[in-house]
Order: sequence, then C-alpha cells, then structure tokens
Amino acid sequence: MGMTPVAIRTLDTIRGHGLLRDGARVLVALSGGADSVALLFVLRELEAAGVLTVAGAAHLNHLLRGADADADEAFCAALAARLAVPFVSERVDVASLARAAKRSMEHAARMARHAFFERTATALGADVVATAHTVDDQAETFLLRLLRGAGTRGLGSIRPRAGRVIRPLIDLERDALRELLRQRGERWREDASNQDVRIPRNRVRHELIPLLESRFSSAAVGAIARQAALAREDEDFLARQAIELAHRIVLTDERSQITLDTAGLAAAPRALSSRVVLQALERLAGGKPISLDHVERVLAIGPGQAVSLPGQDAVRTGEALVLKARRTGRGTSAIASRAGRRGAGPGDGADGGNGFAFSLSIPGEVQLAGANLTVAAERLDTGSGRPGPWKGRGTEVGIAADALTLPLAVRSRRAGDRFHPLGAPGSRKLQDFLVDRKVARYDRDRVPLVVDGRDRIVWVVGQSVAEDFRVTDPSRAVILLKVRHLGGVG
Repeated sequence: MGMTPVAIRTLDTIRGHGLLRDGARVLVALSGGADSVALLFVLRELEAAGVLTVAGAAHLNHLLRGADADADEAFCAALAARLAVPFVSERVDVASLARAAKRSMEHAARMARHAFFERTATALGADVVATAHTVDDQAETFLLRLLRGAGTRGLGSIRPRAGRVIRPLIDLERDALRELLRQRGERWREDASNQDVRIPRNRVRHELIPLLESRFSSAAVGAIARQAALAREDEDFLARQAIELAHRIVLTDERSQITLDTAGLAAAPRALSSRVVLQALERLAGGKPISLDHVERVLAIGPGQAVSLPGQDAVRTGEALVLKARRTGRGTSAIASRAGRRGAGPGDGADGGNGFAFSLSIPGEVQLAGANLTVAAERLDTGSGRPGPWKGRGTEVGIAADALTLPLAVRSRRAGDRFHPLGAPGSRKLQDFLVDRKVARYDRDRVPLVVDGRDRIVWVVGQSVAEDFRVTDPSRAVILLKVRHLGGVG
C-alpha cells in the first residue's frame, strides 16, 4: 500500500530542507496533542518505507496541570506501547524552575524540554529530535513577533531545522493532521489551556487568524508562512554582511569588554550597525534579554555619555564605544576582532588564559599564529559546480549551510563542551573524543573548533564534522571549511 498524502508531503519537506539522511534515527517529541500524535504515525509510515528509523518517543510532564498532565503522560505511554516504540518520560517541576531562574513559565518549560530531549536522544542513539510544529504554528509565531516589534531575525519564526531538532511537519496544516487521525480512528489529548484567549498565542490562533481568513484571504496562513521564510533568507544575508562590518569596526573583543569604532558604526547602514551592536550586547549580557530599545540607546550615545544596560555598561570615549560587562559570563562565540585578523595565538582571544575565540566570516579566514595554522570558510551555493560528495573529515570539509545559525566563530575548547562525531550514535564529551583520537594532552587546548551562532560545535578542525551539520544533499548550499598550516598545505 502506498504512503498517505500527509506522509508524502512530510517526505517532501524532509528532502526539500535536507532534514535527514536516509536511515537516520529519529526521536519523536510526543505531547499527546493531535499534532504530535500525527507526527508519530507519519514517521512510522516513513519508517515502513525505509526512509528513517523511529528511535523512540519522549514525553515531558511539566507538572502544571495536575491530573490532566498525568493523563497526558499515561496516554503517550500507552500509544507508544501499542506501536511498539521505545518510550521515555520525565517529570519536571517547571513552576519551581521558573521561580528559581526568575524566568517566565514559557521560557523555563522550553529550556526543560530542550535539555530532556537532548538527554533522551543521546540515550537512545537518535540522530535528531522531531517536533510537531506546523505551518499554522509558523504563522502564529510570525504574527506574535510582528506585534511585539521583532526584526527580521524574529520574523523568520520557526526554522525547519535548529541543530538537532527538526520540524518535518512545518509545511503541513494542522487540519490535515487531524483529518489523518480521524481517518485512522485515532484519538488524541486536548489541552484545555489552548482555549484560554488570555494567552497571546491563543488569541492569535482563535481570533486574529480566523479574522484574517474570513475578511482578507482564506490562504492567509500560507502567505504568512511564506513571508517568514523570506524573512529568514533576508536575515541570513544581513547577518553575513554584519560579520563583514564587524571586522572593520570592532576594535577589541575580549571576554568582558568590547570596543567599537563609533565613526564606523555611524557610517554603516542601520540594518548592519544594529546587528553588530546586538551581537556585542548579547555577548556581554550574561543571559539577560536584549531588546531593540537597548540597541537604539547604544547607537544614540553621544561623546562622554554612558548607559546602563542588561549585564553591562556602555561608555562613549572619544571615537570609541566601550561595552563592559559588570560581571564575567560564559559568553558565546566572539564577534569579529582585529586581533583575529592579524593572526592571533592562544592567549590573545576572548577566553583569556590559553583560550581564543575569533569570528569567522563567510568568505573569510582566521589566522591562529600560536597554533601555526589558518581556518577559512567560503559559501558554495546551489549550482556552483564544485564536486561532491563532501568529506566530513580531513583538512577540507563541507557542511550543510541550512543547518547553521550564523555567524561562525573559531574558538578553543571549554569545560563541558559536547560534540556529535560524524557517524556516531549520539553526542559525547569533546574531551573523550580528543582522547580517542589520540590528541596529546598539551595539544587539546590548541585544537580549533568552528562553532555556529548558537555555540554548537560544527567542526573539530582537522578531525571531524559534527553529524548534525553533515552534507546530505550536495545540490543545496554548502559551506566549505579549510584548515591550512602556515608554510604549507595540510
């Protein structure tokens, strides 16, 4: 029997966005709602067709809805058992987490789910985690962020892939999934809180979108989702341009202080200067949220003025704008520094001590004089004619551009780093990987890591590309990464 139309459309999405390699092991995020239940059935259908392997289903009980939450968990366990799918569930007191971290309940729940899915995927040897976001979720997120004044980065909404998480239903309508379940005679759980229009997302879902569909266009959801895709493309382009600007106007980039050239900021288009400032503020904010208002306040600072911002202070001194953290945070990948372009060695970078961290533009090159090598990147768009297949190991590797969050950076290892080696069943400690590859203890801090904008390890330079970034479809855009030892090739 052939695949259902929903399964065919899902396969088109998987292949169109390069979400999976053939035979990949997939962990299904199963809440018990209609979308996630449909996702499980669709992926089982694709498993039967030999496209992938369902590694298991994972359910997190947030302990927020009492007996209803327990019933959701029991429903998911029973469904997984009936389908002979390995099932893992955990219970997390999200309300206590939110209070302890002084964060919103939504933020705490999202962080708890992410950590749970990562742990479970590793335990079950899953390559990716599939969530049940639909085109309706895409449109709702776009409208919510539009109403909150988000820029193109926010309006890009939900990416088809973000690291280990994939959204194979992102091009499908919620109604199509419910119809699939009705045809199969399958039940699902309804969360009563989804009807509460005091919650902004529910007001968008139950009031704003029906108004748009009835008064403006019945195809409003699809049109909004297409606009989100365009915003993502625009943001990726502007992010690359902002990296190039940062190379010119970031004077110093240290762990707790960043200095910017005010004349360069003033001369640059606002679309780029605001991105450079945003990256710098987020680096020093210690995890505190940075808004457009904070960026605008920095750009408006006059000579001799100072502004207090989340986790840091900004001071204008002559032609320099100094951002200084009030306390040292872990930070993420460094934005461009002139030291990085001159040829920096371990000890010159953002981490201090024996660490280093420098921006890697596309195209661009970072010289690490202390390690006696350069790391370079260039983009190969579809139809470039560059031959494949792309290697995942060696001195010249290809990585899937669609899987990345820009900008890229080159940094040294840090405590707690984890890495998903090419072809391995899951992530592991970077320390263990380097030991297995027989990298000498002294050299381990000198091995460069290429990381993306979310500080995920993309390439352990000269060793292995991360599984999440391997090239599965050479016809799509590829980033070529190369390492060259100073004084010779390889």
